[in-house]
Amino acid sequence: MVRLIPRDTSFFSMFSEMSSNLIAGARTMVDLFADYRDVESKVEEIRRIEHVGDDLTHAILTKLNQTFITPLDREDIHRLASSFDDVLDFINAAGARIIMYHITKPPPAAGELAKIILLQSQELQKAVALLRKNGDMLAHCVEINRLENEADQISRYAIAKLFENEKDPITLIKTKELIEFLEMATDRAEDVADVLETVVLKNA
Repeated sequence: MVRLIPRDTSFFSMFSEMSSNLIAGARTMVDLFADYRDVESKVEEIRRIEHVGDDLTHAILTKLNQTFITPLDREDIHRLASSFDDVLDFINAAGARIIMYHITKPPPAAGELAKIILLQSQELQKAVALLRKNGDMLAHCVEINRLENEADQISRYAIAKLFENEKDPITLIKTKELIEFLEMATDRAEDVADVLETVVLKNA
């Protein structure tokens, strides 16, 4: 692979910080479903982490506007920052619905999807670390895509069982939406991987 020649290496540090913050949000969601107590404070922590993510995204975009020569194509930096932000947005949206809908008994699929989001986030952190080191990110991107496919299967099965077993239509709607927002977070993680693949291809 041709070396990615850095012009301003601080972008790489900022993306590393974004990936660490994403892991923090995903891990808090995993902890929430693993021990479904003190729910409001855990959801509030997810909201705090999401706000940190917003600040990091804003900092990268501001720096992008102020930097003449960037280490990656400008549109890729913009897409990468925005895609990272989207994953946290959907994690936060799922947490918000737990409080808003007073979900007292989340389905097992919610915990499974949260674990997948965490695994994807960890793979993204490994991939982002290789941006600076000129390493091979593709294996991590492939794993993120595989995990997204697994999340699709979990989501489809859980929603099918929900329609089969849940008699209360309001509970059905609330639970279905929670599952869908968690699954959409896995989709957005795949979007980040797609941007990283584009970076690899451009610099091959």
